[in-house]
Amino acid sequence: MMKTLNSGLKALLVGAFAGISLLGFSATATAFETVMVDGVQATRIMIAPPRNTLEQTIRDGLRDAMAQAPSGRAADDASRLYYFYGARHFEPLWLTETDDGIVFSGAAKQILAVFEDAYLQGLDPNDYSIDMAKLDAAAGDPAALASLEAEFSAAILHYANDAHTGRLDPRSVSGYIDLASKSVDEAELFSAVAEASDPATVLLSYHPNHPEFIALRDLLASHYAGEIEDLPPIADGKLIKLGMADPRVPALRERLGLATAQTAPLVYDAALAQAVEAFQTTIGLNPDGVVGPATIAAINGANGATRADIVANMERWRWMPEDLGTFNVFVNIPEFRLDVNREGRSVWDTRIIVGTAKNQTPLFSDMIRHVVTNPYWNVPSSILSAEIFPQVARNPNYIASQNMELIYQGNAIDPWMVDWSRASPSMFRVRQKPGTSNALGQVKFLFPNSHDVYLHDTNARYLFDRSMRALSHGCVRVQDPFGFAEALLQHEPSLTVASLEGTLGGSERWFNMDQQVPVHLAYFTLRIDPDGTVKSFADLYGHNAKVIEMLGL
Repeated sequence: MMKTLNSGLKALLVGAFAGISLLGFSATATAFETVMVDGVQATRIMIAPPRNTLEQTIRDGLRDAMAQAPSGRAADDASRLYYFYGARHFEPLWLTETDDGIVFSGAAKQILAVFEDAYLQGLDPNDYSIDMAKLDAAAGDPAALASLEAEFSAAILHYANDAHTGRLDPRSVSGYIDLASKSVDEAELFSAVAEASDPATVLLSYHPNHPEFIALRDLLASHYAGEIEDLPPIADGKLIKLGMADPRVPALRERLGLATAQTAPLVYDAALAQAVEAFQTTIGLNPDGVVGPATIAAINGANGATRADIVANMERWRWMPEDLGTFNVFVNIPEFRLDVNREGRSVWDTRIIVGTAKNQTPLFSDMIRHVVTNPYWNVPSSILSAEIFPQVARNPNYIASQNMELIYQGNAIDPWMVDWSRASPSMFRVRQKPGTSNALGQVKFLFPNSHDVYLHDTNARYLFDRSMRALSHGCVRVQDPFGFAEALLQHEPSLTVASLEGTLGGSERWFNMDQQVPVHLAYFTLRIDPDGTVKSFADLYGHNAKVIEMLGL
């Protein structure tokens, strides 16, 4: 059997797939054969002739496309596809001829089963549907059969792309999402599917293999099997404190296993507050008995969340890099948590503070390269314009009161020497000097990026006691920065926590890491622990809701 027709064939034959790249098909892997002529190595073109009308139709369509294609990429695509099929007699992969006529091949039937079960993978089977009636209608019509073959290949490529890269462009969800794009190698896909004894397994391998993606997929299957009930989520709203009346109280009592109150059923009483505190303790929240966004999200997810939430989180796993790194730092923004992972397991974790909804922490992956002690804080231009400049214009002493320096043309200047009525923020830089009042604390961890975001200490550690910790201008504050340094620098023999601490209190010091460590700033509102515990977190920035909306869930 030949490798395949890809989605481009239909474009070339009937114009229905214009714009889909065929560059994945390499001529060197198909239509050329090295031979020996009089002891000299030579290459000859091996175009295998069609053996039946269907193959001839495919050949003629591809040949015409080569002749009619404009120069450049379109011509390259057409020629590569022609040679791809030419090495295989232009034989289709998904259609085969039997005594009963032309039918779908065994490989095609396996793939059709994958399409039908796409919902179990968090995908929509309707996106890959093949109208089986078309096969009967195309009987005796080689052009129609060739078109059907192309349609089938297009569905395979569509499925593989959705499985591997997701159905949405991450940047269409939010401008704060800056994850590296991924792609499917078409030639590799179709070669593997065509040559496999179990093509369905090959296609399914394009789904992420991250343990948490697999756990979410298993959770989704439990929903479809009827093992988990999709309960309506408890709505967000104002904080609920002891003694307050709220219409959500009966649902809270039901979720936490308490009987309906006989009197004052809408009142948040002591028994319910005690149950909430116990739940908060088990889920890792501050056990204050107050029901806020974090507690609501955790309760909603405790029963397995909804199918829509599961599918939306699976979608975001598809956006993540295939390889997170054997040793990596993983920041989950909605969870307010940083993990240092080794071989897929957390070996150290700490609380974090992330950006507000207005100043969101972006989603991206990078490499931690430097550790800086006694850091200057170079104030971002947005903060300078919106917050500091108005203060200085009213009172030039503000700069000194915040242990800051005003920088003009590379030099520190006295704010009293500036005519602030005629100045603009773009003329200056402001940086906060090292010290106990510095917003970055004593140490920061750098992975240079266009967002100017990094991990750092803070001079306001009391904020880590809050359950809702979306409080920064976008950078990630780490509760235990030197504990993090110890976990991070395991492979740095010349750089230790002791050596870092020995520099504290002085001038700014930079240390380069010999082994750069992958860091991932991610956004998952559902996490599943290795023991199967489902944890749900508030949708701080609305990314989850937007994914659900865009996927039509």
